[in-house]
Amino acid sequence: RLLRAAELARYRGAPGEPGLYVALLGRVFDVQRGRRHYGPGGAYSGLSGRDATRAFATGDFSPAGLVDDVSGLPPLQTLALRRWLSFYRSNYEPVGKLVGRYYDENGAPTEALRQAEAAIEEGLRLKAESDQRKQQFPPCNSEWSSATGSRFWCSKQSGGVSRDWVGVPRKLYTPGSRGSRCVCVRATGPPSGELDAPEHQDRGDLDDPHLEEYEGCHPRAEWCVLKV
Repeated sequence: RLLRAAELARYRGAPGEPGLYVALLGRVFDVQRGRRHYGPGGAYSGLSGRDATRAFATGDFSPAGLVDDVSGLPPLQTLALRRWLSFYRSNYEPVGKLVGRYYDENGAPTEALRQAEAAIEEGLRLKAESDQRKQQFPPCNSEWSSATGSRFWCSKQSGGVSRDWVGVPRKLYTPGSRGSRCVCVRATGPPSGELDAPEHQDRGDLDDPHLEEYEGCHPRAEWCVLKV
């Protein structure tokens, strides 16, 4: 079934209206069973009767945010659209497609839909890289007090990343980001990406160019205190 924006706008769940629909990336779903959330007065009532795809990604429920255009959003942010689309497909009945930004008069995908899907794919790639980087450089444990200053330390569970090594604290600088963050770095064995190398210096990832030692801390210590 193909719907136009004017027809979709009649499905906001108000008395006398024919139903309660929500559209996401041009796919239309019957959300009547979630009336408590999507019906008049509900927390997500602003999504009803329209395609507010951008709000699903940004959480902006202002009039400016309740629109279908997601061009220009960072790829990682568009991953929320993938999660929401999976949620609606699993929990609500699909009704059809909305003629407009994402589907044409014949119900065929538009260039805008292809671009949105490409952004989601790029977001998946970036997330995979981020997850891999987190496995390589898990966050440190940290605490601060006015009496002793900052303390950083590593464990086999620090950063919520389970592993069979502890590591040593280092500053990690990410290109394009301001400042640094404390991570735990594997200090023995071959570098990541060269685990099968027959010859290495047994320094793990300590020589990664984006790392810096904490001044005043032993380079092989599993914990470090920066006094005030």
